[in-house]
Order: sequence, then C-alpha cells, then structure tokens
Amino acid sequence: MNSIFIPYLEKIEWSIANALPETAHVHWQEASFGVLPDCITEDTFKPLVQPTRSLIDLGGKRWRPLFLVLCAEAYAEMRGILVSETAYHLTPLVEFVHTASLIHDDIEDSSETRRNQPSAYITYGLDVAINAGSWLYFEAPVCIDTLDVPAETKLELYKIYSQELRRLHLGQAMDIAWHRDTDFCPTEEQYLAMVKNKTGTLASLAAKIGLSTANAPQDVYDRCGVIASEIGAGFQIIDDVINLTTGNPGKKRGDDIVENKKSLPVIMFAQKYGTASAEFKELTVHFAQARKDGIDSPSVESAIHLLDQSECIENAKTRGVQFIQDSCNAIKNLFGADNKTAEKIRTLFTAMIPESIIKA
Repeated sequence: MNSIFIPYLEKIEWSIANALPETAHVHWQEASFGVLPDCITEDTFKPLVQPTRSLIDLGGKRWRPLFLVLCAEAYAEMRGILVSETAYHLTPLVEFVHTASLIHDDIEDSSETRRNQPSAYITYGLDVAINAGSWLYFEAPVCIDTLDVPAETKLELYKIYSQELRRLHLGQAMDIAWHRDTDFCPTEEQYLAMVKNKTGTLASLAAKIGLSTANAPQDVYDRCGVIASEIGAGFQIIDDVINLTTGNPGKKRGDDIVENKKSLPVIMFAQKYGTASAEFKELTVHFAQARKDGIDSPSVESAIHLLDQSECIENAKTRGVQFIQDSCNAIKNLFGADNKTAEKIRTLFTAMIPESIIKA
C-alpha cells in the first residue's frame, strides 16, 4: 500500500490490538463483559479471542478502517479543523464486523481456506467458529461504549452501526437464497442491491462512522454512505471477475461456480442470451455438474469458457472499475475538488484495483 498511508495504518493496528488484546486483562474484561466472578479465568476467553484474533492477525488490507479515518479527515479538512482521535478509536468497529462476517461466510459457503490458511471452523470447530464470529459482532461496538462523548452521540453511532449490520445480513440472505435456488437468476438491478448491502454496507459503515466523528451533518454522511456502498459493489464485481480468471487469493479459480453463485458475469450472460436460450441452458448444465463433482470438475472450466467467450467477464470487469472510478469522483465532489484527503481516498481505491484487472 502507498507509503502515505503507513502512519494511518500504524495507529489503526494499535487501536485494533488494544480492542482485542492477546491477554484478557481486567480492563478489557470489564469493558466487554462487566464484572465477572472469580471463577472466570483467562482461559475462558480463548474460544472467543483465538479464532477472531488469529484471522485479524493474518492481515487483510485494512482499507475499511483506513477509509473511516480518511472520511473523518476529509470533512475536517473541509471545515478547517483537525481530525479527532475518536476516528481511530472507532476503527475496530468496522474491522471486527468485517472479520466476523468472514468467519460466518466461510461456514455458509463451505470454504476451506481464508487468507491461505484453514478457515476458522476447520481449525477450531464449527461450534466454536459460529459462536466466536457472533460474539465479535457484539464486541465490535464496545469501542463506542468506551468513548468519552455525550450519550446522544453514542446513540447516533449505535443507530448507524445496527442499521448497517441489518443491511449486511439482508444482503447475505439474498445471496444465500439465490445460490440455493438453481433455477433463479436475479436481474442486474437485484444483484447490485444485494452487493451494496452484503459488501457495500461495510464501506458505508466506515464512511458514516468516520464522518459522524467529525460532526458532519446527517445529509453529508448519508450521501457519503451511498457512494461508499457503490465502492464496495465495485470491488465485489472485481472479485467476481477474479474468481473466474486468476482465482481469488487463497481460493481456487471458479469456486463461485461450484457454489452456484449468481455473480455479475453470469447475470450478464443470462441477459445477453436469455434464460430460455440454448446457451444459458448449457451454462446451467455445467454449473449443476460442477456443484455435484466439486472444484476439480471439468465443468468448472467449461462454464468459465462460455462466460469468457461471451465477453461477459470482460464487461463485468469494466463495470466494476467504472463503479470505483465514478465513486471516487463523487467523493471529490462531496468534499471539494481541492480537498487533499479526498485525493488520498482516490489514491487508496485506485491502488486497490489489481494489476491483473487493469492490464487485462
């Protein structure tokens, strides 16, 4: 990542480590659980902390907490004030929600690896992973509880957090329903609504929380939340494309086909030929066979070949990149053409588009 972000990331990492410490010290216990009986030992917390902390320690781009801080800074710059340290204090909120969603995603998708390591449910067991991921959703807003701000400010932060979490689960529900129903193919409009909730809501959460810490009015952070959700959608589309080309890091190429995921290239294919066409019926046969035989099925590559030859993968790639570029322009317009931090946001998201996508 660009060196200009190193000072931000160092402070973010400190905030995350402080919010989920390796040692369950008394201050952390009381902030998270209140006063506990003496029989509760440090080992009691391991089934919660180890699965979640181990995934966080494996890395990740940390772009969501970074975006949170940059949104706060962009508005502060526009107002001619300094960014509040509150923004850094709240970065665990979005990173913990993201981590919890990954633990549950891997269970729901039966994914065996995450960040080139076995998924949490494989390492720690299904019961432990479900419980730890669920706990982390509730642990995330402890950083709101520990803020030294008025009660009405905390209430507003909780409203933002809880609504975005409900939207995240709505998006996930849509995605699950679609890949369980082999006969259903959503429209492009439905797909975009799904990803703006499932993936985009974390970007929206980051933007709204960041701007709230800078005392931005609701209309500003609501507008930025919409733009942010479109950035998240853009990167989800790019992930769809990568899944069908080079393969996502730590995953096998085409595992979306095995899972019967209705990604944008598939939807574009359905729109191009029609769901009653011979071409689409051939694609669905390959999907069904891949689902039956697994990732090593020849049908995976056959399905990818059809999508590639139709130019639907290329068209989806173009759409994803355009979403990100248009959203960065919208952020510049929101904060002002001369806003230096808004330009940093553009730098961040432009650099995150993989070279394989840009050069392809």
